Amino acid sequence: MVAVHGRCDERFTAVRTAFEENFRARGELGAAVTVLVGGEPVADLWGGWADPGRTRPWERDTLVNVWSTTKGVTALCAHLLADRGLLDLDAPVAAYWPEFAAAGKENIPVRDLLSHRAGLAGLREPHSAAELYDWKLTCDRLAATEPWWEPGSAFGYHALTYGFLVGEVIRRVSGRMPAAFLREELTGPLGIDFSIGLPESEEHRVAELLHEPAPAGADSEQARLLTALPPVALAALGNPRVGGAHANTPAWRRADLPALNGHGTARAVAALYGIWAGGGRYGDREVLSPAAVARARQGQGPGQDLALGQALGREMDVALGLWLSGPHGSYGPNPLAFGHDGFGGSFGLADPESGVAIGYVMNRMGAHIMDDPRKTALIEAVYASL
Repeated sequence: MVAVHGRCDERFTAVRTAFEENFRARGELGAAVTVLVGGEPVADLWGGWADPGRTRPWERDTLVNVWSTTKGVTALCAHLLADRGLLDLDAPVAAYWPEFAAAGKENIPVRDLLSHRAGLAGLREPHSAAELYDWKLTCDRLAATEPWWEPGSAFGYHALTYGFLVGEVIRRVSGRMPAAFLREELTGPLGIDFSIGLPESEEHRVAELLHEPAPAGADSEQARLLTALPPVALAALGNPRVGGAHANTPAWRRADLPALNGHGTARAVAALYGIWAGGGRYGDREVLSPAAVARARQGQGPGQDLALGQALGREMDVALGLWLSGPHGSYGPNPLAFGHDGFGGSFGLADPESGVAIGYVMNRMGAHIMDDPRKTALIEAVYASL
């Protein structure tokens, strides 16, 4: 039995129960969850282990790589620039990044980067993990490549490329790399314990990810499934193919990967997604205007994701940097709630109508691309408690 620490309002005891059940029945190793309602914490829980060897307890301030949950934070940075009048989401990307106009991309608007509609879900030429850590090389290759589909006509998850595409626009507009922009404009001033990449000084706090190998016989089945994927899906999900072993290395932690290597606590994820849930406010400060929040969650048109379609098996709608809850309730019963999942299970959720924000982080990576059973259990418990 894993000891769960923290606090939980009596009204939200179902959240504690679901969190404990994640350890008992769903293979949790170490994790934390924070639930905010109206900006106030109603549950702030953690437990388990920060390493697969179970030698380091998960502490209140344990950090962990949250994979694509980072994308919602990077989107927040872009919307902050747009809200300040420095970035026009309907302007061509090439207006800020002239080299991007190559290969027929001169008219792609910024909003297509945010909504995975730019046709740049993956690079066409082989790209290694070491090359992924090279910001200029990766951005130069993206600027030179041609889209996989007619931009704006469909969407496909830009799993690895999103951070470079949106991040390079942030860099061109602000003059700062995304990690520095986030630190100087948001997390630093607001005192939020989240960073893109991991400062060496924080190594002692970081949890080690456990990306368990596939069961016996699954490798050949996985290989068969991979060969059946269309080229765009292979490029999006496997060029390069990265996992927990990469994310546990110093090279990954030092890189600027705004789609993939945000490190934070559940409390920090809830705080950042809480800005969305609070209509742009963080405590007594207005970070974004209400109009900016409304714009960010505008669906760009439902359809079958060209990269994830076979894996998800359903239609979905992507907003400007975030996923909508929609009819499947991925982020609770409000179809206009929104958020982002991270590879392996983490997520951030924002529901402005109910004022709910949730941050969940963990180190035992599950097999689901989105809607991990641990996530679903926690969200159901939160809404049952309202």
